[in-house]
Parts: sequence; structure tokens; C-alpha cells
Amino acid sequence: MNDKPKVWLNNTIIDWQDARVPVLSHGLSRGSGIFEAFGTHVVGGDVATFRMDAHMKRMEQTLRLLEMEIAFSFDEIKQGVARMCEINGITRSLIKVIGYWGEEAVINLVLRSPLDIAIFTIPESPELGLDDDTPITACLSKWHKPDPGAVPVMAKACANYLPGYLVRKDANDRGFDLGLTLTCDGKVAEGSIESVFIVKGGVLKTPPLGNILASITRDSILTAARADGFAVEECPLEKADLFTADEMFSCHSGIKVIPISRFEDRRLPAPGPVTKNVSEMMKKIMAGNDDRFTDWFEKLYSL
Repeated sequence: MNDKPKVWLNNTIIDWQDARVPVLSHGLSRGSGIFEAFGTHVVGGDVATFRMDAHMKRMEQTLRLLEMEIAFSFDEIKQGVARMCEINGITRSLIKVIGYWGEEAVINLVLRSPLDIAIFTIPESPELGLDDDTPITACLSKWHKPDPGAVPVMAKACANYLPGYLVRKDANDRGFDLGLTLTCDGKVAEGSIESVFIVKGGVLKTPPLGNILASITRDSILTAARADGFAVEECPLEKADLFTADEMFSCHSGIKVIPISRFEDRRLPAPGPVTKNVSEMMKKIMAGNDDRFTDWFEKLYSL
């Protein structure tokens, strides 16, 4: 990145290049970090976050699942986000709130101290590709989603993204953009950082919670789609459902609806009619033009 915004670290403002940890820190050497990532948008002349409260609640859940604690309240973190966005002149961006143990841990696996907290405001750039809904290709990965009995997959933990790296690399090595995983019992799960939706017979379907991350974008689509009268099902999906879907799309914090034009050797309409309607629905919401969901935005400052 050429732009180096200031960073909030434990309620102190520092330069981007000074946001470092020791190589032997627990967060790096033991992979014990946690995080949340969400967007800022320009809505009616204001810069606002999208569903920041929901992201803070998910971080609270992650801390509970991993039996960790932080030294700051979630209100303090939210105030830090607002402060850094205004200081850095942020408009459309990705906010990353990271919790980690910065102290060294050569042998010790279990630390009792509160996590350090860092807030990064990452401006829109070609690298981030925010809101780029160009259709992508997808395949079925050779890697499975970790068993929730071995690791809490509902936690937004950095270590949970090592499998995601393998899934993405496997897909890219085969010439695809996105890899989709199955659970250990053979049901459809998700991608590396993406939730997946399919359309069959006009019904919008997505895997249920339990074996996947509780994506805020996924929840937003489900909530808005039901409010708009779409036929929606959260249900277990078989591998065969991917090969017989009429339409498919993925979603994550940076891009609300990404049409999938090819799954393995199958060509799909991208976007198909349902995907197009869902995409238009979400674009209307993200522009602040749907009064039913204005409470999903939290104003940070006025432009």
C-alpha cells in the first residue's frame, strides 16, 4: 500500500510502520489472534460503518469461545474506529480490528493477560477490490472444513484461516477463483472467506450455522431477502446440490454479492435472475436507500 494511515493501538495513535509485534509473540508464533473486518460507506453525506454492532457482538462471541479477554470495552473500540476514520479521512474502506497477544511466548501456550487491540482503517484500493461484483469461477476443494469438535469454527480466529489459505491455493492452482469446502460429514460449508448461496427452483438456499462462520453479510442477505419476499432456506446442502444449482453466488464483507459463472465444468448464468435481484437489493441497502435497514449504519463523521 502506498497510503499509510495512522493506526489505533491500545488507545494510542501510532504510525502504520510502527504497528509491529515480536516474531516470538504469542499472536504470531502460536497463531492466537482474533479479528473482525467490516466496511465503511458514504451514506447521505456521512461516513458510516455497516453493522458494526453485529461485528462487535461476534467478536464478543469469539472471545467467549476461545476463553480470552480484552482490556477495552466494545464502546471504546467503536470510538476508536470513528476517531481513526476521521483522522485518516476515510470514506469507503475496510476496517480491521485485531486482538492478539503481543508478548513473547517461547514455551507458554496459555497466557492470562488481556489481548492487545489494534484498529486499521484500510482505504479502498484495487488490491482490496471492494464492491467488485465481476463474476468468478469456483470449484470443490480437496480440503474439508475443520470439525467444530476440534476447533470452534464459529470463532473469527486468525488460525481458522490457515485452512482457508489451503482452499484458496488449491482453487487458484487449478485455475479457479474460489474453492468451496465440505464439512467432515460431507455437507456444503463455505469458501476461504466467503459464504455461499445457491438458487434451485427459484429458492435461495445456503448452509445453516453450526459448521460455518456466522457471517454478518450472509445474515444481512437472509434478513433482507426474507423482508423482500424471496423464498429462502437455511438448510444442509449436499455436494450434488452444487452440481445441479440453477445459480450460485458468494459474499463477504467487501463484496455483498459475487455471481459465480462457472462451477467446476458447469457454466452458470452470472448473474442469474435471482442473484441479480439479490444484488440490486443489497446495492440499494448499501447506498442508504432502503429505510427498513438504516439502523444497520452507524455514522462516524460528516464529510
